[in-house]
Amino acid sequence: MDIWLNRKARVSVLTALLIVGTMYFSSLSVQAADVSQQVDPVQRISQALLDAGGTVFPIGSPNTTYEKYFTGKSYAALLSKGGVPVYNVTFDQGAHTYWHIHHKTCQILVAESGRGYYQIWGESAKELHPGETVTIPEGVKHWHGAAPGSMFQHLAIMEPVKDSSTEWLEPVDAEEYNALK
Repeated sequence: MDIWLNRKARVSVLTALLIVGTMYFSSLSVQAADVSQQVDPVQRISQALLDAGGTVFPIGSPNTTYEKYFTGKSYAALLSKGGVPVYNVTFDQGAHTYWHIHHKTCQILVAESGRGYYQIWGESAKELHPGETVTIPEGVKHWHGAAPGSMFQHLAIMEPVKDSSTEWLEPVDAEEYNALK
C-alpha cells in the first residue's frame, strides 16, 4: 500500500486540516476576548501597548504614592539602581499629572509608546510621540501625561540633587485638556 496520497487527496486533506484549524483558533480568539474582560489593568495596559508596537519596559506597580497628583491611573517602574533614577511611567487612557514644579533639578521625558502631551506654563500643550524627548528646565511649572483617549508611556529622568523637591500644584483644567486632539 502506497502511503503517499496522490496530489488531489493531499490537497483535500490539507484543506480539511486548514478548516479544522481555523475553527479551532477562532474559538480560541472568542475565549481570549472573554478572558480579556477579566484581565487586571496592568496586563490590559501592557498588552495594548505591546499591540501598538510599544515599549519593552515593564509598566510597574500602581503609582499610589503620587495618585493624588494625577488624574486617572498611572503606573511606575524604577529601571535604574543607584546613580540617576530612571522611571518608566505609564499613563492609562487620558491620565496625566497635575501642574508641578521640580526645584533644583530639571526633568527629561523620553516618550516610549502611545500618545501624550506636556505643557509648560504660559505655552500651548505640545504632543509627544515615541522616540521624542523634552527637557523641562529646573523651576518651570508644567504637566505631562496621556492624550485624551490614549495611553502613554515615558521615561522620567531627574538628576538627584541635594535638597531637590517637587512642588505639586493644581489639576490641569479639564476643559482645556479635553480640547486637545
